[in-house]
Amino acid sequence: MTAAAATQVDIAIVGGGMVGASLALALAATRQRVLLVEAVVPDSSQQPSFDDRTTALGNGSRRVFETLGVWPHLAAHAAAVREIRVSDAGHAGAARLSAAEQGVEALGYVVPNRAIGQALWRQLAAQPALAIRNPAQVSELQLDADAARLVIGAASERVEARVVVAADGAQSLVRAAAGIGAELEDYEQVAVVVHVLTDRPAAGIAFERFTATGPLAVLPLADGRYTVVWTLAPARARAVCALDDSSFAAALQADFGWRIGRIAQVGTRAAYPLRLSRAERMVGTRAVLVGNAAQALHPVAGQGFNLGLRDAALLAEILAPAPDPGSPAVLEDYERRRASDRRGMIGFTDGLVRLFASGRPGVAAARNLGLALFDLAPAAKQALSRVSWGFGAEAPRLLRGLPVCP
Repeated sequence: MTAAAATQVDIAIVGGGMVGASLALALAATRQRVLLVEAVVPDSSQQPSFDDRTTALGNGSRRVFETLGVWPHLAAHAAAVREIRVSDAGHAGAARLSAAEQGVEALGYVVPNRAIGQALWRQLAAQPALAIRNPAQVSELQLDADAARLVIGAASERVEARVVVAADGAQSLVRAAAGIGAELEDYEQVAVVVHVLTDRPAAGIAFERFTATGPLAVLPLADGRYTVVWTLAPARARAVCALDDSSFAAALQADFGWRIGRIAQVGTRAAYPLRLSRAERMVGTRAVLVGNAAQALHPVAGQGFNLGLRDAALLAEILAPAPDPGSPAVLEDYERRRASDRRGMIGFTDGLVRLFASGRPGVAAARNLGLALFDLAPAAKQALSRVSWGFGAEAPRLLRGLPVCP
């Protein structure tokens, strides 16, 4: 009895979280044969990509989702951020950034990850040319000069692809199989994430407060609640997560203050260790990295997904017309064209963490002067308002409202 012939595809995407699903959707209508492999059922409570966390979508990311037809399914779940207030606990420095000053409808949108996942997979299900294996895992991966060879699922389906895309997160198995190392830096911080209800419904204002233990972000939700990302030392994170609801609310109120009114109710808490992960390269033999497989950022500026979505947008644009999407020339072109944005965003977020983590008097005085000057500088505010469009000179077609292929 002979073994079944391998399934032939051009692009195999491993990982159907927000970045991988976006890439698959961007490529679905192109001439390339695309296979998406995702280990967990998207609507499952076990899907870590689509949990109760939220994502701050920049206007560039909204444009991508509009172009892909996803935004109409997200709009009702998206809370527009019309003002951002930044403060440094224990110091006078503060700044405000408003959408009205920048001449835009919103500075960004806060959307539950679960809603993003549902919208993306709803669109994926409507793409007849897209092959999906879900739930299915890659059990074997061999990367040769001519093809990527995968074994998938309980039936051990053999697949040959011209290129395999690692969209499988910071602990990427595809990246490891490609022999691409990653630098890992532990911030020794934990993000405690929780939704809260206050006696003043959220009204489009986001807060970023820098404290001695790390940034404390309070972001509006579409239903009038706030989502809180409270950065703490690991021991204190464990302690506050163990508190009852009223004690937790009191501790959070003490750290943040009364800017959003009295915290009346808190939801389920979840804790996430914070690390900077940065792949040494974005490409290998018949393999390419996107999203957290390429770089996982501190959430201080809420730019991790925006950066990963730009990875996916440019990669789709480069792979779509390529006769051989896994050729060294094609993959090296992607790495070269993503370098400045990737380098700039990693440096920006890491620099913010380090700047506000320093308790030295000279540094504290300098950053508070910087906040005060920023608050008086329209050009600086305009530059910051466009961070989610990226640090590179080149904007992918999807960010410009154009389809992947001309």
